Amino acid sequence: MSYLNLHGKPDKKFDHLIIAFAGWPDAGESATSSLKYMLRDLGATKFADIDPEEFYDFTQERPRSYRTRDGRRRVRWPSNEFYYWLPQQPATSGSSKGALFFMGVEPNLKWRTYSETIANLALDLGVRTVVHMGALLDAVPHTRQVKLTGSSTLPLLQEALESANIGTSNYQGPTGISTSVMETCTKKGMSYASLWGHTSHYLQAAPNYRVCYTLADTISRILQLPVNLKELRSAADKFDQEVIQAIGKDDQLESYVKKLEDRYDESLADSPMPEPADVVRELEQFLRSEQRRNFGGAS
Repeated sequence: MSYLNLHGKPDKKFDHLIIAFAGWPDAGESATSSLKYMLRDLGATKFADIDPEEFYDFTQERPRSYRTRDGRRRVRWPSNEFYYWLPQQPATSGSSKGALFFMGVEPNLKWRTYSETIANLALDLGVRTVVHMGALLDAVPHTRQVKLTGSSTLPLLQEALESANIGTSNYQGPTGISTSVMETCTKKGMSYASLWGHTSHYLQAAPNYRVCYTLADTISRILQLPVNLKELRSAADKFDQEVIQAIGKDDQLESYVKKLEDRYDESLADSPMPEPADVVRELEQFLRSEQRRNFGGAS
């Protein structure tokens, strides 16, 4: 049985699929907000979605009701949508030939079937590497640059991440849908990479535009996506100012942040965090070396 609804499948092959999930892997709505921004700025086209009926317990992931402009009430179900983007000009050396995107809501049921649905469409459209964007809560101070962790099933990309000081988590325990998708994709011969932004756990505001910006900037530069990040950077700067003002009014929280800063700086004393530009440079070098090996081939 097919759970996929197609609305004009693209007649082109794509090297990369970029994915993000709302829910557990999306602290501060950072990953999905970042992907939404990229979709809007690029003018990506929706071409498919997954029917939610079999994958959700609607008493846990409740649909939303809303009223239309003419006063009618409608139901908005959990959405799992595929998009594609193609450059207006022919791709040149070092520029993107286009990309696929998927934004979904972590399902409650049938994770393996759900993962198969995503992986099968990606494989059908030529995808070689799936890149997951996620965000997690962590005891990190908002006054330091955004911490990134990540991993890849592709050895050369894993080496590039490690050389950029983007560490791999040693976590073992309950996991999210992104791990299920990773396992399914790798079994089908696709490479997989995951990049996580660490969100200060004491900040309840969402979206966390600091983390949104860092994720969007890193992913778009690695994959040569021409995303104009000016608006998102402005939102991140405003977010920072509002957080500074709010914490300045709470002595107890301000003291807690100072303790986090001391602990964080001490942990980085022997292994300082790289500058964001250095991180991107390492990963861009990897991508260029892969292009020279014809990795990802011509579409």
